[in-house]
Amino acid sequence: MSSQSGHFRSGRTAGSLRVGVTHAGSGLGSAIAAALSAEGHRVVGLDSRSGTSTDVQWRLTDLTSPQLVDALGDVDAVVHLAHGVALSRELAEDPDARRARMIREVQTLTVAAAAAGGRHLVVVTSAMVYGARPDNEVPLPESSPLRSSDAEGMVADLVDVEELLDKAREIHPGLRVTSVRPAALVGPGVDSIITRHFEAPRLLTLKGSEPRWQFCHIDDLGSALVTVLDKQLGPVVAVGAEGSLSQEEVETVSGMRHVAVAPGAAHGAADRLHRLGVLPLPATDLAYVSNPWVIDPRQLRTNGWRAAHDNSAGLSALLDDVRGHHALMSRRVERKEAALGAAGAASAAVALIATAALVRRRRRRP
Repeated sequence: MSSQSGHFRSGRTAGSLRVGVTHAGSGLGSAIAAALSAEGHRVVGLDSRSGTSTDVQWRLTDLTSPQLVDALGDVDAVVHLAHGVALSRELAEDPDARRARMIREVQTLTVAAAAAGGRHLVVVTSAMVYGARPDNEVPLPESSPLRSSDAEGMVADLVDVEELLDKAREIHPGLRVTSVRPAALVGPGVDSIITRHFEAPRLLTLKGSEPRWQFCHIDDLGSALVTVLDKQLGPVVAVGAEGSLSQEEVETVSGMRHVAVAPGAAHGAADRLHRLGVLPLPATDLAYVSNPWVIDPRQLRTNGWRAAHDNSAGLSALLDDVRGHHALMSRRVERKEAALGAAGAASAAVALIATAALVRRRRRRP
């Protein structure tokens, strides 16, 4: 996919951009800011409060306020982290309020960046927006259509963000708008539906499914964003380690065993528990741990970028970070809950289905 036309402001070289990073005080934001600073870019932290990094010029601002344009007055490019990978914090926000905030942030950023004379807006979403389907190509080209079936949840939020970016490209032709879609992010502090899958006692698999696993370390996302800015890539850039791991390879690397469940039973139980408020995410998110959504980082590879962490190293980093945590189908639980789960089940899947059966029995009681 070719890059959009246009140039950054005259007088700036690709190695000395002033780059605004939204949510720069978060763990992911700090990692991105560090990667940009290490390559000589001057980072402006756009957040509601200052972070700890001393390499960042902090400008406290509300990303949904029209006053954001003042904070972007001398900024050449903006990196917006729409995909926060802080699941506990994201789930604490009302779903409707979260989606409204995410949409408002993108709307305000595009208008403010264009009004301030910026030339490049880079928005980090996720390769999940392609959808996880059994008939997906492996790997998916960057130009693949978005086929996510999620009507609710954070993936659906990101699909809405992507649709807004498509409109922004039409409305603001002088602003280069790049969607960066990483594979499953891993690294220190990353908390997502994928990392929580590996917090369960056993790995849930759906009978008849053939998952493929691909990871993107946050350090590699940082170096990829440097390439996106320096080479002015877009409009869509996929990021991830080359290739993918089979379920068997994942189990070999992790030392974990799996439990296979019939798709109907797993989806039915997950949907009921989600409606009851036991599980925080919709049953459709099971697709991302059972069907492939592997991407091909073609633009980055063509421009000389390579991931420093292959998929096995990414999985190892994930396992190091989740050690000591326990989750049942994305719901993080205390150790004693995991050990004493429904009927003493040894796997998250069995615990899930047993819990659903218990709910049904309770409903039948007079």
